Amino acid sequence: MRRLLLATLLLLTAALSGCGYNALQREDEQVKASWAEVLNQYQRRADLVPNLVATVKGYASHEKDVLTAVTEARASVGQIQATPELVNDPEAFAKFQAAQQQMTGALSRLLAVSENYPQLKADASFRDLQAQLEGTENRIAVARMRYIEAVQAYNGTVRQFPSNLTAMALGYKTKPSFTVENEKAIAAPPKVDFGTAAPVPRPAASR
Repeated sequence: MRRLLLATLLLLTAALSGCGYNALQREDEQVKASWAEVLNQYQRRADLVPNLVATVKGYASHEKDVLTAVTEARASVGQIQATPELVNDPEAFAKFQAAQQQMTGALSRLLAVSENYPQLKADASFRDLQAQLEGTENRIAVARMRYIEAVQAYNGTVRQFPSNLTAMALGYKTKPSFTVENEKAIAAPPKVDFGTAAPVPRPAASR
């Protein structure tokens, strides 16, 4: 009986390995880990926004449109519950991605405005925040690319035969991903055009 049980277990293990069960488990966990890092870096960026806005406001309080856009973009991101389950909901994932793109654009405009204020650019706090933001953007790009690669491997296993039969039996479905084109755009330096009417720097208020 023991030999029969052992033989049955060996056959079952071989069958599960051959049908992609182990690959599905491994790749699903990799997607979760990669997504957690994406969320971690986006949260890091969101945490920088209040101090960044406050610092810019100290020198350019009249740039209300730009300051408001960043604040609203952060609020929009905060309204989305970025849980691990988000990767199983393409519609919710798309909303999350759109909100983060809105934040990226708003931050790009904010940094572009700072070019018109030499005293702001010389502020040590602003330079530190800018460096942290740039580092975070690089980490976001890396985290997103790793997520894209993890989802690509997972989705391939879900769709390929015979592992697709196991995926259907266990309820595994393909997961949404960032597009490669969008990933390149995120990693590229932002291009901002304010037209010919550039704001005139105002002297800093005495403190």
